[in-house]
Order: sequence, then structure tokens, then C-alpha cells
Amino acid sequence: MRPLPSGIRLSGSPVQGALLRGTAPRGVTALDLDGVQVPVAPDGAFLLGFNRDAPPLGVLTVTLADGQTMQEPLTVAPREWRREFVAVAARGGVLSEAFMARRKPELEMIEAARARQSDSAGWRQQFIWPATGRVSGIFGSQRIYAGEPGSFHSGVDVAGAVGTPVVAPADGVVILAAPTPFSLEGNLLMIDHGMGLNSAFLHLSAIDVKLGDTVRQGQQIGRIGATGRATGPHLHWSMKWNDARIDPQLLVGPMAQ
Repeated sequence: MRPLPSGIRLSGSPVQGALLRGTAPRGVTALDLDGVQVPVAPDGAFLLGFNRDAPPLGVLTVTLADGQTMQEPLTVAPREWRREFVAVAARGGVLSEAFMARRKPELEMIEAARARQSDSAGWRQQFIWPATGRVSGIFGSQRIYAGEPGSFHSGVDVAGAVGTPVVAPADGVVILAAPTPFSLEGNLLMIDHGMGLNSAFLHLSAIDVKLGDTVRQGQQIGRIGATGRATGPHLHWSMKWNDARIDPQLLVGPMAQ
């Protein structure tokens, strides 16, 4: 871990889509990254997440017991995202009232789930792949339609046959197990790993856990499917630290085949 002038130590370097682990020395009472409060464990351990489009400079504000603050500038390295240029414009159209009536409560459930905080220590673990198979989609990739950027891919996709087991990448608590398939995500499962870090698993054919369950790393939590808006059976695994979209592939080693 490299030390900063405040005594904060960070493992790794800030880069777009990355999650860093850090340690704060005694006497540090609060941290925030660009205005976002950073939870700190009793032993001083914490996480810092950098969004896919994080700006080149972040500021970590360190508050000491005597009320003094220090600001640590963090240079965030950019990444070269995979882009596909399409000559035609994206399909437009006004979303129907029926779709929006269905979508609104789904989004509210997702927002409420992300607001749930657990004391899980899964964030301390070395994460593992939740499924094995061909990586068919990578984090951050984006289509450009006639010069207009579309939304970026928010996770990593693993292709597999319907029914292929999906396991917990780390310990956690189930914060959402969709009672019925969502219009876009299909059968959606979300797990909180603690310290503001959570995982979402989309398009499942089955969910094998329920809301509030404590899950252990490697435990089967569901099965690959093609529910919701999916072109074929695959697992979409996305991660967030607070509101920052994190690249799951940066947290796991090479996939065991």
C-alpha cells in the first residue's frame, strides 16, 4: 500500500471503474471522496470507488479528531473504452404509458434496495467469478449512433446455457430478489457486500435465495437465463460502490474454466 501525506494508505492506483482498498490511521474520524461519505471500519479499512466516467482528479477529504481537515488529490487514470460506431441513429420513440407504469415501481424497488445497508464483511474478500463461461460483454463498452453516444454497458456478461449455476462472488446479504421478472433486468437479484458495495445479477432463469438471506462466497444463488431484455442466455453482473459504477473484472482474477 502506498502512503499519502495524511497517513492514508491505498492499495492500487485510481483508475476509471476501479475499486481501491485503503487503511486510515488512528485519529482519522471521517473520509469523503468528492463529497461522498466514505465508511471506515473500526480497524481503519475502507473502500474507494471510481465511476466509469470519473474525472481526471478526485479529492479525498480527511477529517482528524481535532476537527482539522486535509485534502488529498487523487489522479484518476482514464481508460480506453471499446466503442462501436453505427451509421444509423438509435431507435427512438416515446415510451408507452403502459411500459412506464410498469417500470416506475421496478426502479423504485431497485433504488430502495441500494439504500439498504448491511454489516456484511464480504467487501474484504477477494472476489470470485459468479459463473464460468465465455465473456460476451465487457464493462464500459458503448455504441455511438450517428455520432450520438448510447448508454455504456454497466457490467460484465458471461454467456452460458440456461440453468448454469450462479454463485455469490463474495459474502453478502440479499437486498433484492425480484418477485416477478422486471421488464429490462428480468429475474433480478441484488446482494450487499457491506461498506457501500453491492452486486446485481440480471436475466436469471431462477433465483435460489430470498430477501434478507445471508449468503456465503461460492454459494449458489441462482441460475443463468434469458429473462427480461436479453438476446440470449447470459449472466449480466454489475457492481456499484455508492453511486459509482465499478468494473467487476478488475476485482476478480482470471476465470477458471
